[in-house]
Amino acid sequence: MAADPGARGTARPATTSPQPATGTRPLILSGATVVLPTGTVKDGRVIIDGTRITGAAPENAQVLDVTGFTLVPGFVDIHNHGGGGASFTSGTVDDVLKGIHTHRLHGTTTLVASTVTGEMDFLTHRAGLLSELAEQGDLAGIHFEGPFISPCRKGAHSEALLREPDPADVRKLVDAARGSAKMVTLATELPGGLDSVRLLVEHGVIAAIGHTDASYEQTVEAIDAGATVATHLYNAMPQLGHREPGPIAALLEDERITVELINDGTHLHPASLELAFHHARADRVALITDAMDAAGFGDGRYMLGPLEVEVSEGVARLVEGGSIAGSTLTLDRAFKRSVTVDRLPVEDVVAAISANPARLLGSYDEIGSLEPGKYADLVLLDADFDLKGVMRRGTWVVEPQLG
Repeated sequence: MAADPGARGTARPATTSPQPATGTRPLILSGATVVLPTGTVKDGRVIIDGTRITGAAPENAQVLDVTGFTLVPGFVDIHNHGGGGASFTSGTVDDVLKGIHTHRLHGTTTLVASTVTGEMDFLTHRAGLLSELAEQGDLAGIHFEGPFISPCRKGAHSEALLREPDPADVRKLVDAARGSAKMVTLATELPGGLDSVRLLVEHGVIAAIGHTDASYEQTVEAIDAGATVATHLYNAMPQLGHREPGPIAALLEDERITVELINDGTHLHPASLELAFHHARADRVALITDAMDAAGFGDGRYMLGPLEVEVSEGVARLVEGGSIAGSTLTLDRAFKRSVTVDRLPVEDVVAAISANPARLLGSYDEIGSLEPGKYADLVLLDADFDLKGVMRRGTWVVEPQLG
């Protein structure tokens, strides 16, 4: 399903610390279908005390009856360039906060900000700005998508600014992020690619294979060197072939790889989505948005790095050349599409949209499931899997709509 122009959100003023709707009293969400790591529980409950989920109900707890609704963990997006008319790539701090808040309104309680290809000096400066927001807890980290990608598979990246993945340059970006670099997308077949993968692994940063023209054999080499993520599988890489299987086969078959998928109805055919879930299984899929500024905002002209983008009927394409330029997707729409159109089990979608990306970030002990001790990050869905409430750290970002 292409982005629904009638479902555009309107970003409210950004805020990182809204007032708790429950005051200081604990809250019991009672009667919902609750999706847990061990399975789905009917007529379940989730107990929130402060910012955390707890296993025991305090005597003074409020009770909110959410019978007929489904509770799932807050969504975790590891690949996102902006939203609400604001860019993570080039916007001010206020712009970035506006984009973060826009996606929170759609259920994304944890978000990694993605950059696009630019000059090295610009990217290192950008890393400094984004790292401050990560240190404050507004972002979960930074993903550098480019400039170390293949000109053959550049997508919506400026070819003039691409460069080979020299480990020294990769190290500059990692250092500039001051511990907030979470992932770097590389065309690992380029000179320096494998050494850069090894460098990233040494520094605890995810090496992602993407925007690549690699062969099957070259992709296997990169995985053996330590790469663990496929950046938006199928997109910006050679197609699966019967004599030259290319990177897709290598990425799907290897248990060490988590594959990103953009389930907006534009980037992937439903059969391709089903193929990925079948071969990688739900525990190796991460649903992402790859969103740009127009997500939650609307059609029009935008800039993605130095390139102009036209968004029409919710689909973003470069003005020059017509390549798809990210998406206008939000994760609540990806969730609903996955369950209602693609008929995936709710438990599999929760794994792909919350638990798996949380594990990739090394944060599964804090987020990604509705378990005692974890942050009270959750999404309330109605019987049609439409979003009806969002809580982050025990505070309602979207007040429950129970009528």
